[in-house]
Amino acid sequence: MSNFPIRPAWSPLTIALMVIGFIVWWPLGLAMLAFIIWGDRMLAWWDESRHKMQVRSSTGNAAFEDYRRAELDRLERERRRIEQEAVEFQEFMRELRKAKDREEFDRFMAERRRHASGEAGKGTGPAPGTAGAAA
Repeated sequence: MSNFPIRPAWSPLTIALMVIGFIVWWPLGLAMLAFIIWGDRMLAWWDESRHKMQVRSSTGNAAFEDYRRAELDRLERERRRIEQEAVEFQEFMRELRKAKDREEFDRFMAERRRHASGEAGKGTGPAPGTAGAAA
């Protein structure tokens, strides 16, 4: 994708080309607008489809084809293993966040109870919600 002179982004050049395209012939402007919005995905799709076409073509050498198939299978197994590890790690992080949230909540409730028992023990000052509490 780096060999394209015009990047699919909202830059002064692409906006100018879009406006000129609408002035010259509206489908050109529309095509430029589509390129600005979806250009990265279109270019990635194009590169991926070209790569798949090159990879799927046969070399004619049976030994190499067997080797390639075995390596692709090995890589696919490795990819699945790594994806499984990523799922397990996400679950671990979710549980860690839950434990941290629970610890913070318990600390808050303990502090609140301690503060409430300290307020009840004092017995001084206006009741909460009265005009004296705002002063």
